[in-house]
Amino acid sequence: MTCMKIDLKLPFKIADISLADFGIKEMQLSEKEMPGLMAVREKYGPKKPLQGLKVMGSLHMTIQTAMLIETLKELGADIRWATCNIFSTQDHAAAAIAKNGSAAVFAWKGETLEDFWWCTEQALLWPDMTGPDLIVDDGGDATLYIHQGVLIEKNPDLLKQKYESLDMQCLIERLQITYDRDPNFWTKIASKIRGVSEETTTGVHRLYSLAEDKQLLFPAFNVNDSVTKSKFDNLYGCRESLADGIKRATDTMIAGKIVVVAGFGDVGKGCAQSMRGFGARVLITEIDPICALQAAMEGYEVLPMEEAAPLGDVFVTATGCTRIITGEHMEHMKDEAIICNIGHFDNEIEMHYLENSPDCKKEEIKPQVDKWRLKSGRSIIMLAEGRLVNLGCATGHPSFVMSSSFTNQCLAQIELASKDYDKQVYTLPKILDEEVARLHLGRLGVKLSKLTEEQADYLGVPVDGPYKPDFYRY
Repeated sequence: MTCMKIDLKLPFKIADISLADFGIKEMQLSEKEMPGLMAVREKYGPKKPLQGLKVMGSLHMTIQTAMLIETLKELGADIRWATCNIFSTQDHAAAAIAKNGSAAVFAWKGETLEDFWWCTEQALLWPDMTGPDLIVDDGGDATLYIHQGVLIEKNPDLLKQKYESLDMQCLIERLQITYDRDPNFWTKIASKIRGVSEETTTGVHRLYSLAEDKQLLFPAFNVNDSVTKSKFDNLYGCRESLADGIKRATDTMIAGKIVVVAGFGDVGKGCAQSMRGFGARVLITEIDPICALQAAMEGYEVLPMEEAAPLGDVFVTATGCTRIITGEHMEHMKDEAIICNIGHFDNEIEMHYLENSPDCKKEEIKPQVDKWRLKSGRSIIMLAEGRLVNLGCATGHPSFVMSSSFTNQCLAQIELASKDYDKQVYTLPKILDEEVARLHLGRLGVKLSKLTEEQADYLGVPVDGPYKPDFYRY
């Protein structure tokens, strides 16, 4: 591998700046669909709570993210941005941000892993070689970059270890260059960071693990577990964007097919509802007895993957775990079964079995749609190389549900900017969660009932909320 050199004089690196006008028009189109972000601009824009602060983002560079960037800019931030997935960038969105000068953006659809980590480092460093004050993360890549850099500076022998994944190999090669230049570089960068707000389940798991091991280097806000994120983005977003990705990629008819959904958390629930809604017979795989019982009582058949593999026509992984679909499972699948992932990372599907087995032959049908001939003599159709199908093969979640998620991100950034927190993982208070929901009701024509003082006293809650305790599960 040859590492690209960092060039901090670059104002951006994208696919095509001529796409900017298209991106700007789509951003204008999304304004009414993102009432939460527009309300944040109106309420906090004049106060500029992020004034003088450097914000780095590692999050899918889509039209919806462009709206988030423009909101953070309105709040006063100095922004640099990279994507968190090599296939998820919408090039017209990146071009719009570059043309508007809203952020120094480094992202394009179809990056290599070497490109990806170069873009991440480009976004982490300002032209004066300082780092961010705040991070907006999705999946924890920016957080990982800094933490891994600090670990290496404490123990340089980590640079000599063998790493199985190409992803990690590329990261370590970049960190080797930084270490050779300055063996305390990332330690100094980390010491200046006020905090990170994390978007997704997988990244949050990493943060809690770091905090438990006393290795978390700066405060973190768990945005994912805000109810108006996890119960909306993860559930309702996936309910719409999964089918969008599968159909754009394959034009397959879902009705009548057997769809296997691995995992019945919020993401899996949305996926299962979607596929059932199209007329599919849906099978669920689960390790958790509570989720398995929920699936059964929703009318789904629950089987282990070993039994489901020969039955399915379409497979969707939604677990956040690793090796959910293995090479052995693939070898037992029907001819031209479709496999895709909607969990954050690409390790739910054992891609290295396909890539490293001499018996497996790849034929690209079109970008992010590959036909693999297996040892069995049958073939499978792999979407987005096992990465997020809704972003690799389509445009991700609709603007409305992302408005809910990204309003939480803005509120978390304001919290981190305005208060000093310990190196722990925090969630936004319930009253803000309810406020995010409230901001989106008008767009849907929803009219709330209102408690009387008598009713509020009876329930033991304030008239204006919050209405549920923190332990309530929606």
